[in-house]
Amino acid sequence: MSQPSPTAPTLPQPTKGQIFLRRLLSSVILWSVVLGAMFSGHKIVSDTVFLVIMSVLAALGMIEFYGLVEKRGLVCFKREGILAGLLLMFATFICFSGAVDWVKSPDAPAKANDFEVSFLILFVLGLCIRQFVSRANTAGILAISTTLFGLMYVPWLLNFIQKIYYFPRYELVGNGTFFVLYFILVTKMSDTGAYFVGSLIGRHQMIPRISPGKTWEGFGGALLFSVGGSVLFAHFAGANLGTKLYPAGMPLGHAITLGFILAVAAVIGDLIESLFKREAGVKDSGGMFPGIGGILDLLDSLLFNAPLMYLYLRHILTN
Repeated sequence: MSQPSPTAPTLPQPTKGQIFLRRLLSSVILWSVVLGAMFSGHKIVSDTVFLVIMSVLAALGMIEFYGLVEKRGLVCFKREGILAGLLLMFATFICFSGAVDWVKSPDAPAKANDFEVSFLILFVLGLCIRQFVSRANTAGILAISTTLFGLMYVPWLLNFIQKIYYFPRYELVGNGTFFVLYFILVTKMSDTGAYFVGSLIGRHQMIPRISPGKTWEGFGGALLFSVGGSVLFAHFAGANLGTKLYPAGMPLGHAITLGFILAVAAVIGDLIESLFKREAGVKDSGGMFPGIGGILDLLDSLLFNAPLMYLYLRHILTN
């Protein structure tokens, strides 16, 4: 009589706190490398490292997003989307890093926006042509829609970090590096506050059908930590966050307002990615970081905050 084969011991699953700490540590390491390059003082080194990391994040994020699309049973043009995302990141870098003369003109941000609109129009037309020559895919509207959304959700939103970093120097007393650091710090303070307060006193779920772990108490913690971090950083950064309109640095009222906006957007960004994962039937967006998840799990709260930070910088702090 054969003996039953012994079952492999099950590994203990990481706790919610362990997962959060791992994600926080991964974020700190990742953005420390980015910011270390940006503060290096060597333009060629900082620009090259910055572009490489932004491009890698965009490519990996798009791979994970299109993977979620496929797990959902939908179709997309993955290779074309990833290639277009990298081209968008590289073209924006060329425009803003000083490789072309018009970036030095007062209407550089407007010209950059015109470029992006033109790029997206050509991308949609390219997807339509791609569908024309596709013999296997009969769901053209679906493939074009999912591919376009992947481009806009990951590299287009992530691209605003480049716009903050290379924000026209004639508008700033400080430099874009401190604004990027501010934006990342305040966003991660929102994540930290949501976790700690939600874990300690969280009782009332926000949207349980999307993310059962998110509570209204945690949302309050996100607001508190984000606004507090914004006020403290603005105070100690001083003129490093200065603009021609506010040369001494970011005023208290703007620090409170922007901290509040970034906190709310960070929570929404986290919920949106949770919605995508739930629809795809997966716990994490990827498996790049065991016990943590994927790139999108680290970027979710930053993606929507980057354009909001840029728009606030361009239309309020410098006008």
